[in-house]
Amino acid sequence: MRALRQLLWSGLAVFALVALIAAPAHAQGKGNRKYYVVSSERAVSVTRTVLVRRGYRVVRIERVGPDRVVYYRLGRGRGPVQRMVIRTVRDRVLFEETDPSVLIDVDVDLNR
Repeated sequence: MRALRQLLWSGLAVFALVALIAAPAHAQGKGNRKYYVVSSERAVSVTRTVLVRRGYRVVRIERVGPDRVVYYRLGRGRGPVQRMVIRTVRDRVLFEETDPSVLIDVDVDLNR
């Protein structure tokens, strides 16, 4: 009886451990990406406006194939240069490598 109880508790512990390990895997692949059906020019314009309004200075915007890479830093040249990728996929625009707080403001402005 004692061996059976110990086996049952061991099995329960293994099950709980597997469940805890598998839970974070459910969220894998769901980064901070968001699609918009707008032109890339509008996306860049709104992004520039949002960054300036939030106190950032846009350093440069590069065109890399169909993508736009926006380099920006905290106002007056302080802080490290950060980057945001605006990728065009078919008829949609996708924001990658974006600070979530900036993406929220871009989302609000693009949905106006």
